[in-house]
Amino acid sequence: MGVPVKIGQQVMVPVHGISHEAEGVGRCEGFTVFVPDALPGDTVLAEVISVKPNYARALIRDVVVSSPNRVAPPCPYFGECGGCQLMHASYAAQLCYKQDQVQGALKRIGGLENVPVHPIIPMATPFNYRNKAQFPVGVKAGQIALGCYKRRSHEVVPVDNCLIQHAANNAALAVVRELVARFEISIYDESRHAGLLRHVLVRHARASNETMIVLVINGEGVPDIGDIAGEIGAGVPALKSLQLNINRRRGNVILGEETRLIWGRDHIMDEIAGLRFKVSARSFLQINPLQTEVLYGKVREYAALTGAENVFDIYSGVGTIGLALARDARLVTCIEIVREAVADAEDNAAQNGILNARFVEGATEDVVPDLVAAGQLPQVCVVDPPRAGCDERLLDTLAAARPERIVYVSCNPATLARDLRYLGQRGYRTVEVQPVDMFPHTSHVETVVLMSRVEK
Repeated sequence: MGVPVKIGQQVMVPVHGISHEAEGVGRCEGFTVFVPDALPGDTVLAEVISVKPNYARALIRDVVVSSPNRVAPPCPYFGECGGCQLMHASYAAQLCYKQDQVQGALKRIGGLENVPVHPIIPMATPFNYRNKAQFPVGVKAGQIALGCYKRRSHEVVPVDNCLIQHAANNAALAVVRELVARFEISIYDESRHAGLLRHVLVRHARASNETMIVLVINGEGVPDIGDIAGEIGAGVPALKSLQLNINRRRGNVILGEETRLIWGRDHIMDEIAGLRFKVSARSFLQINPLQTEVLYGKVREYAALTGAENVFDIYSGVGTIGLALARDARLVTCIEIVREAVADAEDNAAQNGILNARFVEGATEDVVPDLVAAGQLPQVCVVDPPRAGCDERLLDTLAAARPERIVYVSCNPATLARDLRYLGQRGYRTVEVQPVDMFPHTSHVETVVLMSRVEK
């Protein structure tokens, strides 16, 4: 059978599912059609914008039959801004979609049919949760545009009040937006690789109410930065750090390698699970502090430490998980590739009086094999990799080291399922799975998994 649709054609699509990118999945004459902003239960009139051999993509022109889960999005930017994908679905429906996403990936990719997947843990109030904003800067209709990228583009959508950002971040961004215009700071043009200001990064610490602002620039400095710093400090009373990050490279990477302190200190302080943490511009920290407490509580439960174990915390960031586990372990070894994060982790251990944690800088797939080869064998491993999942060399080393338990924290169900399958073929059983809604109104879901060694 040939492809039954063509670009520009309007087709009626009953939507029966939702993809991992939160696009509606429907069929037209048996042919798969992906429709952004469509929900299961919708029937939409959609215009085809691209066609591949096995599927097409189409944009909604009219919602003919509305899903019972469809709601009026509370955000005025939804549909144009690419920051959220599910603001038009009820929160209960969002949770169901994410639960299905995890279960579907485990079954389809991981071959795991009978593993218990517990109900996803929701947020009590799923708004204003993000402690970090990374807003691109552009020009729209002659005005400074500070906000999020439009979907599938690098056009900046101006956002005055992001509903998933903490109120302190929104307030700080408003101050910066006004000063950029008043001091006539040139705006970076990606196509010409010209202009100065590229991104504005804001971090907020919930426990201390401290704010950090980082101006990412395509240059060596900002004219009148002393005056600008004074005005930002006056407009953002909680400001504790103002920095410049130098990024002269083309491409999508937000931060460059060099960061310069302009005012205050080079970090802010936050608290997680009763421990104080130093957070610098480049440090990884979970962006939802309330749900982070829930997530790490589940990690501690699955680790089931007795005080006698050697623990590897792999992809450790600023040491949040490792230091939380150190109270119940004999020794925790934290492994992280970002130098600034390792330095922060060492400071965090010192200020929390934790003496049984050590920190190793380097790529996990290089460091862990070296540690194991030197006879340093863990009884429990915690891995919290980026979206791409774990390198096979790392998984091979973990399987060979034969820890009693592996606790896998994942932000990508597909790569999680792939890695669970790989470890399952090398002597590990997936015991149970706990999804956590760390990112309400987006397509993303966090998952904690307990794996246990299979005795031969």
